[in-house]
Amino acid sequence: MNTPEQCLLPFSDIDSLEEIEHQHQFNPDAIRLTKTLGTRTGLTRIGVHLVRLQTGRDSTQFHYHDSDEEFIYILAGKGIAEIGDESFEVGAGDFMGFPAPSPAHNLRNPHDEDLIYLMGGERNPADLVHYPRIRRTMLKSHGKRSFVDWDAVTDLP
Repeated sequence: MNTPEQCLLPFSDIDSLEEIEHQHQFNPDAIRLTKTLGTRTGLTRIGVHLVRLQTGRDSTQFHYHDSDEEFIYILAGKGIAEIGDESFEVGAGDFMGFPAPSPAHNLRNPHDEDLIYLMGGERNPADLVHYPRIRRTMLKSHGKRSFVDWDAVTDLP
């Protein structure tokens, strides 16, 4: 069990964390600058990250999960949230929650200022992540990840 001090991550510690660049494996324009918060307090079942999305970047590849729920809370800046077939202008104070499964979604920053948000989600040991625009599914199973293109899938009778 964590001590009370281990459960608290003060702003000064968060502010001094180095941002880690994360590029999505299926989208070269999806580059997030991330500070991982949850694991620093001992969280193992959910991930929580402070993310900065620079001008012209996507957060990920348009996707949805079969098992993992996700959320995004916008802290600063503006962006475009693509959810299903619709696009929404989002800004500071806006919250998005994606139950599993949800409509496919992505966040992008076409504006001149950075988009900063808190992102979190479950870390189920097994999940399927579907990418409808590129017709691909990623299989996540107990630490291993692989993918299959939809054209290579054979349906069973």
